[in-house]
Amino acid sequence: MEFVVCNLCGSSRTRLRFPSTLSRRRDDAADFRCTSDGYGIHPPIVQCLECGLVYANPRYESSEITATYRAMEDPLYVLEREGRVLTFERHLRPIEQLIGPGRGRRLLDIGCHIGVFLEIAQAHGWEAWGVEPSRWAVEIARARGLRVVEGTLREAAFSEGWFDVVTMWDVIEHLSDPMGELQEIHRILKPGGWVVIHTMDIESPFARMLGARWPWLMEMHLYYFSRRTLRRMLERAGFQVHHTAVEGRYLRLGYLATRVRALFPRLGTLLVKLVQRARLEGQTVYINLGDLFTAYAQKPTNSPNGL
Repeated sequence: MEFVVCNLCGSSRTRLRFPSTLSRRRDDAADFRCTSDGYGIHPPIVQCLECGLVYANPRYESSEITATYRAMEDPLYVLEREGRVLTFERHLRPIEQLIGPGRGRRLLDIGCHIGVFLEIAQAHGWEAWGVEPSRWAVEIARARGLRVVEGTLREAAFSEGWFDVVTMWDVIEHLSDPMGELQEIHRILKPGGWVVIHTMDIESPFARMLGARWPWLMEMHLYYFSRRTLRRMLERAGFQVHHTAVEGRYLRLGYLATRVRALFPRLGTLLVKLVQRARLEGQTVYINLGDLFTAYAQKPTNSPNGL
């Protein structure tokens, strides 16, 4: 485990928000799957007294986290593809409403996993690229003919000013150095290019109401942004924030029932049985509890490629 300072302002002054609930050291990459149901299991979570950023501290070393994601496999994600397709179709819509259709422009999805968003962007006319550390996910994406670089963003070493849009869907909260990632995104974006980031909002009413029972308090999440702290980090990285918007996601009822069971065993078990009896496991529903949001920010047109 390592202690870190605030990734936004550099301060080491914090207060404890949520004590550690780790009862053992986990060494299974399954705990870091997108579909993990390890809700409420996490290291100490603190809040910076200077800027308000919330993050896990202490936490596993960066090299260990990266190695875990390289080894990660997530077959359940593949089974839940239908919900991901509907979600990403919905996510792409406001991007194109804001900056226009793809028309061959270049888009990069960081943490693209098996490439569902890339397929959708490509079908809409974008030259879609992805970067992903999981060897398993990269193999699946490449088998579908997608342009995916295995590794981290810095390892990919893209050219300066090469992309028109960079997206991160539920990724920034997993990164050891989100500020460094945003600075690298700034470098590879063209002047006037856009970065679009979807993450959880720890200052949302739903998160405040549930407190320590908020399901996104998990071992694999290192940072817990709010609209305010993500805006400040984007601005410090050289971006101009256009707006933020609350956005939910589509889930199959069968999958949703298992998520509820992980949080509330009795209620969830009943829900699983009801969904199965009604044969509604494959039915998709749109869930929006107000605790997930997307930020849209632009690299200034007069900005150099480097900061």
